Amino acid sequence: MASAKLQAAVRAAEGEELAMDMSSMIDLVFLLLIFFMVSSHLIIVEIDKRVNPPTATNAQVAKNASGRVVVNVLSDGSIWAQGKEELPTVEAITDYVDQARLKNENAGIPTRLNLRADEDVDTRVIKKVVQAAGEAGVSDVIFGSYVVEK
Repeated sequence: MASAKLQAAVRAAEGEELAMDMSSMIDLVFLLLIFFMVSSHLIIVEIDKRVNPPTATNAQVAKNASGRVVVNVLSDGSIWAQGKEELPTVEAITDYVDQARLKNENAGIPTRLNLRADEDVDTRVIKKVVQAAGEAGVSDVIFGSYVVEK
């Protein structure tokens, strides 16, 4: 009996053109698009305009921006955490980098220090920041510089 109904339905639809309902497919694509937009996070590195980094002929733009801890060193030797708060002591630098490292470890991202120092800064200040980051467990350092053509 079911086969008779099926045969009748097939005979009735022989003259009609078959069409696929794409509305559910479009809904699914938009839902996936919204899901990936919400679940991803943008990586925003704020550039402190008070820092004038040195130029380098062999500088390269880093391809992976995830896991960066930005520390800016101004020309007067003051150290700032991504331009928002001043880090006056070595302990403050270590605490700032350590907190960022723990946050990145929980997300499964390796942590790197992005050191943006002014070209007029004494190298002892840069050494102090790198050593403080090392005490916090971060040994990978990216030195910020401008790229100049060879």
